[in-house]
Amino acid sequence: MDTPDSQLDFDIKRLPKDLQETFNELYSTEDAQTSYLQPNKVYHGDARALLPQIEPNSIALSVWSPPYFVGKEYEAHLTFENWQDLLEIVIQHHFSIIKPGGFLVINIADILCFKDPSMPRIQAEAVNRKRSPVTREDVLRAMAEHPDYNRYQLAELLGCSEQTIDRRLHGNNIRGGKYESQTRVKIVGGLVEEWALKAGFYPYDRRVWVKDAAWENSRWAALSYRSVDEFEYLYFFWKPGITKYDRERLSSDEWKNWGSRAVWSFPSVKANDDHEAKFPIDLPLRVIRLLTDPGDIVLDCFMGSGTTAVAAIQEKRQYIGIELLEKYVQLARQRIAAEK
Repeated sequence: MDTPDSQLDFDIKRLPKDLQETFNELYSTEDAQTSYLQPNKVYHGDARALLPQIEPNSIALSVWSPPYFVGKEYEAHLTFENWQDLLEIVIQHHFSIIKPGGFLVINIADILCFKDPSMPRIQAEAVNRKRSPVTREDVLRAMAEHPDYNRYQLAELLGCSEQTIDRRLHGNNIRGGKYESQTRVKIVGGLVEEWALKAGFYPYDRRVWVKDAAWENSRWAALSYRSVDEFEYLYFFWKPGITKYDRERLSSDEWKNWGSRAVWSFPSVKANDDHEAKFPIDLPLRVIRLLTDPGDIVLDCFMGSGTTAVAAIQEKRQYIGIELLEKYVQLARQRIAAEK
């Protein structure tokens, strides 16, 4: 395979050992020098190993949603560092395979929440959930009046539990809460932009996908001021080159309602019964219609249940899919066969 230097310009040692071996094999056999992944197929394997097997400058659009690092089954093995390495390497591999003037579109929630042992372990004061009216000031006043009292004696004096005394004094839960790691919030957009720029892409646009009111009839409630995550971003990155603008790809109503709009509103998938994190077909469908022409090749290197391939088929585009888990490869192939 005639692979540009930029595609290999990263430390192969950052890959897991099995992928290092696979990667070396790809560039050591004569067959690999002349064969590329063929369109209209879903391939089983790690994107970091398979992306270099795609023909350079052949992909008009790559649109995908990576693991979000939110604890799903298929990403449980990843640390935060592993997750960052995965996305950075995958984005880097894209530059040589995207056509000049083509696009890489990444759908991702812009905020992560995960346990971070380095965060201060401080329990929030949930005022409305306090079962005892005893305040910190009450405890301090009782301690001043009875300096020889222990926690249990203070509790009896104030008519509360000893746990309440400890919570009011130290802001923690002696039954275990103070030993739990705090949840850290991380904004993702800056990381994705940094990786794309490093690879050679330039930020072009971003769209906000507003989901349906998923929590409207739910019992879910938060004890903090953090909002319910009801939208995601689509980050558009451009590979330098001539980009074709064709408004005929959409009807006048489509241009007015979503083609030229920064906010896209359509429902999320109601039942993730066969895959943990499916996105609705409207998401890849709109991107494909907006940025490509019939016959173009659309790539999804985190294919999952095959939604991007189905959207490509409906719009008379070709597709290449890559999926790590065998069970989802089979699921994607079944959905594609049903669509065809």
